[in-house]
Amino acid sequence: LLFPVSNLCGKCRPRDTDLLQPSLNFLYWTLHQTTPCSQQRAVAVLLSNVSLLELLQKVLECTWLWSPPSRPAYLSSEDALLCSGWLLVASLLLYQHRYNTEVHQTLSVDLTQVLNAVIFRNKKPILLLVSIMQFLRALLRQNFSSSLLVIVGQNTATTGIQPQPSSLQDTALHPLATQQVFSLVVSLQNLLVHKDLLLSRAVVACLETLVEYLYVKNQDVAQHVASQPWHRFLLFTLLSGGQKSFLQPEVLRLMTLFLRYQSKNIISQKEISQIIHEAAEANIAELPEATSCALHLFLSQV
Repeated sequence: LLFPVSNLCGKCRPRDTDLLQPSLNFLYWTLHQTTPCSQQRAVAVLLSNVSLLELLQKVLECTWLWSPPSRPAYLSSEDALLCSGWLLVASLLLYQHRYNTEVHQTLSVDLTQVLNAVIFRNKKPILLLVSIMQFLRALLRQNFSSSLLVIVGQNTATTGIQPQPSSLQDTALHPLATQQVFSLVVSLQNLLVHKDLLLSRAVVACLETLVEYLYVKNQDVAQHVASQPWHRFLLFTLLSGGQKSFLQPEVLRLMTLFLRYQSKNIISQKEISQIIHEAAEANIAELPEATSCALHLFLSQV
């Protein structure tokens, strides 16, 4: 089915949302639900379809064209298509790298626009924001180097000011600029405060990948990001309200992140002991899978 569906997508226009959106969803789920052996073949089929890749390029570009000043609160058909497009491209990036699949047509994306979509949000629906963050994670995990993707807008200056001494950091973090990193971290922190489950998990995953990228590029910047005092206030905010338990997946993963990079001003022995105490009293077999995995990573890190 990959052949006719991918060929059908290549014959469509971005405005054909009723046909494209379920078709892209089918391609996405085929990549994720098939066996590893079939997955490699599926990636090869999709990446050899030039018309499909050209269509995906147009869909990504529509993200910036379909952004009216006042977006509806619900997910429109256009936004749903954009979500499917970003998720599919993120998956293709991941699997093309894993299997070193031959690429017949490259995609291009403006890094500044991708970062600004997360930093400023501009009333984008949560699902679209999560999809773009998934794409950003794929870029970070591949060190912004992929034979499928061409990055444009690298280190685009937001002002006419000449680079300051921090340009040495910019060079180390290339293609990110130091100011972009700090703005992105602040935005991710603010998004966590919304306490939306889907958004929270995507934000924590993006923050984890970002700090891992920074640690390889510049350990000082990574340590600075991981040890910001605001993180401690953020933890207390996440623990406030109805569910005060430390055994929340996003809280556990944040704690693990701070432990990994030795952010002693964020997480203390008291919090570590409290988590272990809650875990000892919990019925581990009844914990949700996400919580169980996060707890395993936390205890391993301890």
